[in-house]
Amino acid sequence: MFELKKTDGGARRGRLTTARGFIETPMFMPVGTQGTVKAMAPDELREVGAQIILGNTYHLNLRPGMEVVRAGGGLHKFINWPHPILTDSGGFQVFSLSKIRKIREDGVEFQSHIDGAPLFLGPVEAMDIQRDISSDIAMVFDECPPYTASREEVQGAVERTLLWAKICRDQPRAESQLVFGIGQGGVFGEERQECAQELVKLDFDGYAIGGLSVGEPEADMMRITELTTPIFPEDKPRYAMGLGTPSQIVELVARGVDLFDCVLPTRAARHGTAYVRDGHLNLKAAQYKADFAPIDEDCGCACCSRFTRAYVRHLLHAGEILGQRLLTHHNLACYLALMSDIRSAIEGGTFENLRKNRGLSCKK
Repeated sequence: MFELKKTDGGARRGRLTTARGFIETPMFMPVGTQGTVKAMAPDELREVGAQIILGNTYHLNLRPGMEVVRAGGGLHKFINWPHPILTDSGGFQVFSLSKIRKIREDGVEFQSHIDGAPLFLGPVEAMDIQRDISSDIAMVFDECPPYTASREEVQGAVERTLLWAKICRDQPRAESQLVFGIGQGGVFGEERQECAQELVKLDFDGYAIGGLSVGEPEADMMRITELTTPIFPEDKPRYAMGLGTPSQIVELVARGVDLFDCVLPTRAARHGTAYVRDGHLNLKAAQYKADFAPIDEDCGCACCSRFTRAYVRHLLHAGEILGQRLLTHHNLACYLALMSDIRSAIEGGTFENLRKNRGLSCKK
């Protein structure tokens, strides 16, 4: 169930209820593709404000495999995360693993990226796996075309996505499991709107905008979101898959999006990048060698409250795992603090002020 509590322009403040807890929206979901958010323990995720994490059907099915997940009592128990989990269906791997897959009308043939073994994943298989995982939110299986796809190719992907969505909707679910539809259509507005309209007819528990952040210009990302979100019902959550930077998230909230996930905060941390209120820092740079300030003066996370830029830089250059852990902790705290600020701003009717200070306009 989704409750829309307040709006401020296009921005929405809501609450999504799942079997394992509430999700206050707008909310960012840390990515735990293989049953772990890289470098973070479950208690640390709660410490930085995570209410829900994301797992991946394709990857979890390969490792550790559903036999292990079932024997371990389901994914929540297996990874010691008793809170909500959303599972991506594996549709993104249709895009990201394009060199080792073949699309059929009934699904996709993959060669395992681990050992080359054959694997078939279609709407039935994707929902079976997510039922075994017992995720709180399952995503339909879809085809995510690349940004460079022709209109004809995109139309074919939309047709398959809608066909697969109908099949997914009719599959058995885990107890209290919600299922979200995924809109595709590349950068073509007509296809995007048509796909969204057809998905709404299928009456899913929520709706996602897929196929963005695959190489398209930022302007197209915003344009497609503006075209799509008004079609989705007001009383259902809206999810922008795989997005985005902090300033992009602010702009997407302004366009009516409620849920986000992205690998950026964890991936950037592993490469020495720290997100701060007004941008980001490359902590590997020489200028921070003797900089004894916290990463962000305005952040009270476990990293910033105890360690300096100079120390974290030292750890990164020394190849010490602690450096990546501290920076990951900070980046996720930064993202989730932004979401809290956004929710407060919508509640107080001051979202446009926040947008001016932290949206794309302030980065130009």
